Amino acid sequence: MAVNLPKDYDSVMARGNDIMKEALGLDYTPFESGSVAFDYEALMKSTNYTLDEINRIQSRTGVGNTPLLELRNITALARKYAKPGYGARIFVKDEAANASGSFKDRRAACACAHAKKLGYKGVVAATSGNYGAAVASQAAMQGLECIIVQECYDSKGIGQPEIVEKARKCEALGAEVIQLTVGPELFYTTLSVLEDTGFFNASLYSPFGISGIETLGYEIAMQCREKLGRDPDLVVCTNAGGGMLTGTARGLLKAGCKDTKVYAASIDLSGLSMASDVDFNRKSCTTGHTGFGVPYATDPDHSDVPRSAARPLRYMDKYVTVTQGEFLYMTEMLANLEGLERGPAGNTALTAAFSLAQEMPEDAILVVSETEYTGAGKHIQPQLAFARENGIDIHFGIPQEEDKPGVNIILPKDPSYIKHKVADLDHFRRSRIKKAVQKAGVALENLTPEDLQYLADETKTDIAFVKETLGL
Repeated sequence: MAVNLPKDYDSVMARGNDIMKEALGLDYTPFESGSVAFDYEALMKSTNYTLDEINRIQSRTGVGNTPLLELRNITALARKYAKPGYGARIFVKDEAANASGSFKDRRAACACAHAKKLGYKGVVAATSGNYGAAVASQAAMQGLECIIVQECYDSKGIGQPEIVEKARKCEALGAEVIQLTVGPELFYTTLSVLEDTGFFNASLYSPFGISGIETLGYEIAMQCREKLGRDPDLVVCTNAGGGMLTGTARGLLKAGCKDTKVYAASIDLSGLSMASDVDFNRKSCTTGHTGFGVPYATDPDHSDVPRSAARPLRYMDKYVTVTQGEFLYMTEMLANLEGLERGPAGNTALTAAFSLAQEMPEDAILVVSETEYTGAGKHIQPQLAFARENGIDIHFGIPQEEDKPGVNIILPKDPSYIKHKVADLDHFRRSRIKKAVQKAGVALENLTPEDLQYLADETKTDIAFVKETLGL
């Protein structure tokens, strides 16, 4: 217990690395080169958990082996708008079947099992989303105490229905929930709680958590082979912090799916700042949007661990976006056409998949990597009602032409108006390269061959691309 240490903001933040090291039982120093590069694969191997061992951990607590469902009616609708012979078969991995109702149980199962193994008495997680419920659920099964630190309200004390709903679920599963207003106090409070309690940092971005998602990609591969006789052509992942895409892609690779493409999908919230008190309640979703997806892709290490294990640009083949109105429409479509009432995060990827499938041959296999549980605050009606209360204009129209995040929500006039946009992935890659060099404080002339190869691996490019980006 660090009761005698100063607890002002600057003092706690200055102790951040020491606090994180103590709270993870993991020293990141051996993975560093002293320059730009760090040994990512060695970090991932440091968990000492094989895929089989992770599967055993997860299966003991109601996690994993979720069904792969074919969306026949939505596929048929997509084909209605595709040219003859096109319209891939759309499948969804029903992660709502996990213990707390989302793929994040896979992360939490590994984190909590590791905390128990190391002798920690409790776990702490900073999240406003499904991960809090996952950690609370797994902590309860492991007999651990649980504290969730949640960014919940704007400065007027108004919280989004979806975030408030998730807080209720965390508390129902036995967790203590510390609710904060939007701003820099989230990281400070998390560090302070970790220091005061001595609990384990069940971070979204630890190698334990990301390794847990690898079983998801591996299962997708195995189920496609069993049901369909071959690997999926495309897997679409909702992208926010990057853990879903990173872990899924790594699992697909471990299954030998070398030709399967992996796309990121986010809701386009361009122009809204996630750190803005004003903008906080002017969005209709709390995750799966560009407000997290872009900054975490281009600067993954601004998280609650020294080095994030979620590094989506290493695995991303394309980044596509959809609008708020499109994903809300898709949520109702999934319920009405397939009888699956699911939450918003997975439906972001499904929205993109509906459009992407129309560009693929009808014998192609497209898998949406997740669904999630839904509940009172996560339904589209309270979300739309909340938007109206915040002055957001809602009407039917052409989303990709009329959409203005924070100003309106445009529901598509009919399904033909659901159209993904392709983001400039090379722009994100260049941003990642430049930020990595700037953050390391290394002069360009001092970059080593290892640094250049690291940056190429980090962005799924090559050394020539890295050199061209840096003007070398």
